[in-house]
Amino acid sequence: MHSDLDADEAWERLRASRSNPPARASSASRRKTYTAALEQTQQLLHAAAVVGPATSPILAFYGLSQAGRAITAAAWSLKGEDWRLDTHGISSKALHLPFPDIEIRTDPLGTQGSFVKVSEVLDSPVWEKDPMRLEDIWDLLPTNLRYPLTTRDRFTPLYTSEGSVDEGDHSLLSVFVCNIPDRVVTAGTREALADLLTAYPAVAQHESYSNLGAAALPNYVRYDHGGGQLSMNWMMPEGTGFDGMATMAERQARLRAITRGYAGGRYFLPVLGSMKRDLHPLMAWWAVLYTLSMLARYQPAVWGALISVDTSPHAVQIERLLERAINHLPVLIADAITEVSI
Repeated sequence: MHSDLDADEAWERLRASRSNPPARASSASRRKTYTAALEQTQQLLHAAAVVGPATSPILAFYGLSQAGRAITAAAWSLKGEDWRLDTHGISSKALHLPFPDIEIRTDPLGTQGSFVKVSEVLDSPVWEKDPMRLEDIWDLLPTNLRYPLTTRDRFTPLYTSEGSVDEGDHSLLSVFVCNIPDRVVTAGTREALADLLTAYPAVAQHESYSNLGAAALPNYVRYDHGGGQLSMNWMMPEGTGFDGMATMAERQARLRAITRGYAGGRYFLPVLGSMKRDLHPLMAWWAVLYTLSMLARYQPAVWGALISVDTSPHAVQIERLLERAINHLPVLIADAITEVSI
């Protein structure tokens, strides 16, 4: 599920856009920022790829931060000088806490911090003074599905795809919802599923998940490695299709409206804490990389201990995340620029 992405193709898309910048980035001042920021993004991420984990999160984070300037420069929704960014707009507190428990906060809506402004154009929430734990944001990244930080119950992305949309003669959107946690599949009850889905409002609003009757138990397809998937159905809006039969294009549009895109796939993401909706995947990467970069910059001894494979239980997970960042971020950045340019 998109574990290996074509970063080279994404860089080609980004570099090609610089001679004819999209949307509002075509204006003089915004164009200069767009092109310069993307050049810095590429150089920083390429540099991050050739150093070790002791310094790579610093380079990767600042590469993403510069991409944020290109994203706001292109964004149709930002007029006047609103596209300009100043502070980080995000902070990591309590760096002395155990790694999974480090606290992350954001600046308020309406401020010009990078995290806040990029979140605004991507319709992604901020959470201001209510701290979020690093582990909870870490678990929002599809790449971390198999790399938990603790043994706690997790709320991870639920994968689906436009290719799995059922083409039957009916008025439903019907797709497989994948990566349902093993604890829910093993329980096998309607109650266990409903409890999980309280964190996933878009999934919780489904019409049904079985053709066997309203009282039927969830009919999971189990995975060999644990967990499973379930075919679920949503009602289509009134007036859809012809004679109540939805078209494939209408069903796929409905799926896109209730999921987040991640490099070609679609995901149902949980809504955490005081967030008003699910976090955009690019902003989840932003929050995690910012926190790792703060540790590397300001707590180098702590960071060195965390990335030691001889002593740290988190070292391999961190290494894998930083490796994936190099391939995933160019694709997500290119997709985000397209998203804000429409």
